[in-house]
Amino acid sequence: MAIKIALAGNPNCGKTTLFNALTGSNQFVGNWPGVTVEKKEGKLKKQYGGNGDDVIIMDLPGIYSLSPYTLEEVVARNYLIGERPDAILNLVDGTNIERNLYLSTQLMELGIPVVMAVNMIDIVNKNGDKINVAKLAEKLGCPVVEISALKLTGIENATKKAIELAQKKSAAVAVHKFAPEVESVIETVEKKLTDVPEEQKRFFAIKLLEKDDKIQAQMKSVPDVSAEIKQLETAMDDDTESIITNERYTYISSIIKECYTKKEGQKLTTSDKIDKIVTNRWLALPIFAVVMFIVYYVSVTTVGTWATDWANDGVFGDGWHLFTIGTGAYEEAAEPYDDAMNVINAFVEADGDEALAAVIDSESEDYDPAAAVAAVQEFAAGIDASATADYTLEDEETLATEDVTYTGAELAEAVDVYAADGAEAPDPADYGIWVPGVPALLESGLDAIGCADWLKGLILDGIVAGVGAVLGFVPQMLVLFIFLAFLESCGYMARIAFIMDRIFRKFGLSGKSFIPMLIGSGCGVPGIMASRTIENDRDRKMTIMTTTFIPCGAKLPFIAMVAGAIFGGAAWVAPSAYFLGIAAIICSGIILKKTKIFEGDPAPFVMELPAYHWPTVGTVLRSMWERGWSFIKKAGTIILLSTIVVWFTTYFGFTEDGFRMLAEDEIDMSILGKIGQCLAWIFIPQGFGNWQATVASITGLVAKENIVGTMGILYSAGEGSVYANMAAHFTAASGYAFLAFNLLCAPCFAAMGAIKREMNNTRWFWIAVGYQCGLAYVVSLCVYQIGTLITTGAFGIGTVVAFLLIIGFIYLLFRPYKESTTLKVDSRKVA
Repeated sequence: MAIKIALAGNPNCGKTTLFNALTGSNQFVGNWPGVTVEKKEGKLKKQYGGNGDDVIIMDLPGIYSLSPYTLEEVVARNYLIGERPDAILNLVDGTNIERNLYLSTQLMELGIPVVMAVNMIDIVNKNGDKINVAKLAEKLGCPVVEISALKLTGIENATKKAIELAQKKSAAVAVHKFAPEVESVIETVEKKLTDVPEEQKRFFAIKLLEKDDKIQAQMKSVPDVSAEIKQLETAMDDDTESIITNERYTYISSIIKECYTKKEGQKLTTSDKIDKIVTNRWLALPIFAVVMFIVYYVSVTTVGTWATDWANDGVFGDGWHLFTIGTGAYEEAAEPYDDAMNVINAFVEADGDEALAAVIDSESEDYDPAAAVAAVQEFAAGIDASATADYTLEDEETLATEDVTYTGAELAEAVDVYAADGAEAPDPADYGIWVPGVPALLESGLDAIGCADWLKGLILDGIVAGVGAVLGFVPQMLVLFIFLAFLESCGYMARIAFIMDRIFRKFGLSGKSFIPMLIGSGCGVPGIMASRTIENDRDRKMTIMTTTFIPCGAKLPFIAMVAGAIFGGAAWVAPSAYFLGIAAIICSGIILKKTKIFEGDPAPFVMELPAYHWPTVGTVLRSMWERGWSFIKKAGTIILLSTIVVWFTTYFGFTEDGFRMLAEDEIDMSILGKIGQCLAWIFIPQGFGNWQATVASITGLVAKENIVGTMGILYSAGEGSVYANMAAHFTAASGYAFLAFNLLCAPCFAAMGAIKREMNNTRWFWIAVGYQCGLAYVVSLCVYQIGTLITTGAFGIGTVVAFLLIIGFIYLLFRPYKESTTLKVDSRKVA
């Protein structure tokens, strides 16, 4: 049977670094049952004493004690009591050993063999401090070894000692003692514990004296210890929990006195010197802003965008030039041809010659380039050089339009370019080294085997387009994750939380909530996943629920489209979208904190500021890959299923000739179109109660940028451009309400998959999505009704409802509430 060794220690003591060193790639990452606390276990490498599957290392959450203040502490304690590993490898930070020993004294009361590994011993020695490990082992009653997890020194000795103790299978006995009057009461309580193993009696007795109700839930029979509690509290004039805590620190102080020697007259450490600047009252925020600007600029604006563009346009697009060889030459050839086609199309449309338009249609099945050149040359010969033709250029991404006027002279030049290229657009494969994209390869393969149109559409337009649109953001996410891992490992992430905590606490969130929200402005998925740095369960859930209110990169084309089509390209629309998201986060934090599911103080806020150090490349890359692969695996399944459903309902429907696959101009007859028509009435109070806007919102759930494509298809029918048709269907009030709803409602399927994973609870997932959609509905309703009142003076029932909602909203914001002082955790659910 495999030996199980639990790796336990305080947060930021180097536990993750040690775990990665001991297990390498032989890791399994999941969640503890019923909670969002990460669970890691791995097989010990052979070089450190492992042999195949015979030694399993369980990486427990970083905790400060075995008291039930946080979910991490409850999870760790339940595992140690219920699963009872064969040994505990207790990692302590040698630079802060006094605080770390508090947890150690509790671990030694569990009756499980313990090996203490004093980490960062290299820093201790560098500082000139001395730790007498032999004396420390004698005082604690367990083996003590010196290690440096970062430099991989001493860890083989630590694991071998842990394996030796585990193989002996002998119960450990705590050697530390408290004051005689306290020990007397503990012994009395121990005698009352009849159904508890002998080696665990001390631990359970102390917990009962501390009035730990969570430990009582794990006992078959709970003895009455009220008399012993009263006796101890009367004798020492304090509550029992404080008495036990004080006794532990008194014992720890006696150990430190004999085993730890600090260098006299020691100057400030390098970390202290850095902190005097980066956590300075006045400099902290400007420095933080610069750091975050660099992270954001590199991850989202430059390197991340380049990588994502390559993935979207190359891997999941037409293809790409290897190492950009040939890109410049292709662009030089393609740009004149595109410009020439715009000029030719302008004059052909102005002339109204449908026959010529059909001849030069390069997408036609019977297209003949030679005939097209001849026809265009003949047409241009009859156009005077001073003639003009108006044309509307349309941006492929945002569908923004620009009106231009061409002359007959420009037409003559365009025809020369058109003829020189043989009436065919330059092929990127003819320039440099061209690598076809996944869709192109699949399409050629499907055409080769004569695949049915519906199956081809499902694979290319459904699965590849849908999943590819999301996986295309993976490179950008990986760049973000590298920065996150570096900031976490070097110690600066803890400082960021410390700096922002004073601000965020005022509206019910943790300082650590800022990082996910900042990252969410690039992409909501890594933003949601970054919430794992928040230890407190309530703060984490609230952050997950509100992070996607910040407009992500995928929403920018939609914002630009609404601004251009409905507001004439007004510059205030985009900034207002961000202000709306920030306001939604702040108001949500204040309001949710006053609800039953979020009420109460957070767990005691303990901020660990570890010493600064350079993280290893392996640690950073492993952290990046774990997060990225987790998203690809978990969110990918949800995306795959949802995109198939959306594709099927979009391109299939009932027509006069029965149920069949539809063309893009027939989407109004599709299943999704019919669903949109059935649901459109819901959005009448918001001013966009038409099926087109409803369908666009639904397809936006696959990817928010899909809204632009859907609106482009649905509003392209009839006279005028897409922008002109949208302007005819939306007023300023209904247009902004449509924008507000889609910015605040449930995010794309990828982000929803991340929410589901991070919540690790179906009920909480639906609470999050329900809250997002509910808030979006209320805000958009108020925007439309109040906006209509201001712009037209119209007043009706909807206006009254809007004012009542605003009054209720203000009441929820400012109503007083009483915070509790405990965190309620059902230990049975996390056992």
